[in-house]
Amino acid sequence: MRQRAGVVVLAVLALGGDIGIAAADVIGFKMLPRYSYATFKTDAPLETVVGHTADAGLVGELAVDPARPQAARGSVKVDMNTVRTGIDKRDADMRGKPYLETDVEGNRWVTFDVKNIEIAGPLEPGKPMPVRIQGVLTVKQKPVERVAEGTVTYIKLTPEQVEQQKRFGFTTDNLKVRTKLATTFTDHAMQVPQLLILKLSNDIAIDTDLTFVRQ
Repeated sequence: MRQRAGVVVLAVLALGGDIGIAAADVIGFKMLPRYSYATFKTDAPLETVVGHTADAGLVGELAVDPARPQAARGSVKVDMNTVRTGIDKRDADMRGKPYLETDVEGNRWVTFDVKNIEIAGPLEPGKPMPVRIQGVLTVKQKPVERVAEGTVTYIKLTPEQVEQQKRFGFTTDNLKVRTKLATTFTDHAMQVPQLLILKLSNDIAIDTDLTFVRQ
């Protein structure tokens, strides 16, 4: 009997990693662009410039276990060719030299890759949770480590609600992620010309309001 018990214990220990993986409920999410947007803002002494993009300009995926959101991983991409500031000439200038140079395919996308999540506990349906997201922000192929701060809300729909909302793209499991982060032109190897220093700040504030749905 003792020998048999020992065999059972060894079997449990040997399978422990697989049991842990099975117990985790990691959900794959994709961004719902229609209900997502990102803004880029520079606030200089003489002018505030705000660039905005939404819908087709955004792509993203997340892998999240609502019970252990700290282990979430994923990425968000912004097509800088879709960002608009309200002045066509300024938009064209920002996409050219010496700034983004989006005619080079590698410069076209600004990306944020999630590396670590700081959050107080598991996600609870309907409850916004404060979050700090550590990741790598890449602009013009120049990656820098950054921390985005904001909230994440887990929205779980009933079968009846899913039936009502599925035509809009929503599913049983949905996430609303709102964040703010900061970077600079010089951190990404871009220099604001001295002639424009009063109209274009080196500092860039990035705000996002992103909706993700279960894949």
